[in-house]
Amino acid sequence: MTVHGGILRMETPGNGHIVDITQGVLSVVRTSGIERGVVTAFATGSTVAITTMEYEPGGVHDLQTLLEGLIPARGDYEHNVRNHDTNAHAHLRAAVIGPSESVPLVEGRLALGTWQQLVLIDFDDRPRTRSVTIQVIA
Repeated sequence: MTVHGGILRMETPGNGHIVDITQGVLSVVRTSGIERGVVTAFATGSTVAITTMEYEPGGVHDLQTLLEGLIPARGDYEHNVRNHDTNAHAHLRAAVIGPSESVPLVEGRLALGTWQQLVLIDFDDRPRTRSVTIQVIA
């Protein structure tokens, strides 16, 4: 088994900001020289998530609106009360979506659909520096 890794780092404004990380992941894949295997992207932190979507303004807006409706930023959350904090919604949203995605690698290409991109979503209520660990496994 061969494992190649890389790290993507980015600054985000938080508050549900969505970042297309597909090209960054592909950059790690290209340096690996691996043609067939699995690529995993894992976001470090409990208020950030990774998923796939059609990354375009309408899709971004709709996903942000859906998450606000499901888990409102303003709510009566025990986490906020116990920790004198304001980001319980960020922890909950990140837990629902999850910190990682794995994508098959076929002939050096991510097996994503035509309109499917890998995205990072930063749910925290303040700007953050985010790290995504990429592993390419053959």
